[in-house]
Amino acid sequence: MILYLHGFKSSPHSFKAQALKRTLTANQLGARWCCPQLPASPAAAIALCNELIQAAQLKDPTTELIIIGSSLGGYYAQVLAEQWQCKAIVLNPTVHAARDLATQVGTHTMYHSDQPFEFLPEYVDELQAMATASCTQPQRYFLVASRDDEVLNSHEMLAFYEGSQGLFILGSDHGIADFELYLAPVLHFINA
Repeated sequence: MILYLHGFKSSPHSFKAQALKRTLTANQLGARWCCPQLPASPAAAIALCNELIQAAQLKDPTTELIIIGSSLGGYYAQVLAEQWQCKAIVLNPTVHAARDLATQVGTHTMYHSDQPFEFLPEYVDELQAMATASCTQPQRYFLVASRDDEVLNSHEMLAFYEGSQGLFILGSDHGIADFELYLAPVLHFINA
């Protein structure tokens, strides 16, 4: 299973999710792709991911689990990769999610629809409760960090994922608008 976790206010329709889906399909990996719409509650998002992973493992216990996450999805990917001891690709990941999302409590609209949702104060507590001090096996991670990320601090990403494989992009932005340029090394890590 290749599980993709989108970021805050995003969806399976995001540019990066769709680019990865096309690339994996073109490389005969499309059948392993899974990209759910994550609930606003971090605890519910992790519970949903655990259900999907368990169902995939029941279906085929030999299939390797790889988790890919962007921004807040990168935070979730790291939490799940530590739990499941699997490989993870993190794209401009949130490192200190409780701190960074405390300012987002309130009503928001999804990027790819007009659907509103509430980010509740207790969701910040849920993020804090699942926080890990570090990634225990950096070699299992592939970090893509944009130096010019306008939302998150790329130096925090580099420090947290020290020892991991990856790319430090000189430029770009939080959404990694030029993400298609980096699909080849991401695909290489998936296949390694």
